[in-house]
Amino acid sequence: MINKIGQIMLYVNNQDESLKFWTEKAGFIVVSEQDNGQGLRWVEIAPTKDAETSIILHNKELIAKMQPELNLGTPSLMFFTEKLDQLYKDLSDKNVTVGDIMTMPFGRVFNFADTEGNYFAVMEKGEAQ
Repeated sequence: MINKIGQIMLYVNNQDESLKFWTEKAGFIVVSEQDNGQGLRWVEIAPTKDAETSIILHNKELIAKMQPELNLGTPSLMFFTEKLDQLYKDLSDKNVTVGDIMTMPFGRVFNFADTEGNYFAVMEKGEAQ
């Protein structure tokens, strides 16, 4: 029985640029980095060291050659934050493309783009919510 999401595979064109975006602009940390010495490299990142779910940055071109049947599109991810306004300001100050903050029936939300133009959403969600 599945009881949680462990890792999300994010297939990117440039792992180094993507890693730089996620760590320097989005505030994620590197959990681990693996390289098989034959070109297959993957980097595990997460918002905190004790996060239950992490993101694996994979080389899109290499994975496409290894497994052409895979859907390498960007997953639609919704992140949570307790400090939406502060995160919005931080990302804006770091020249990250951000959308307007919108109030939805389920809470306030905005989207942002990484350096490859992939969009992700962030929703305000406190510990008690």
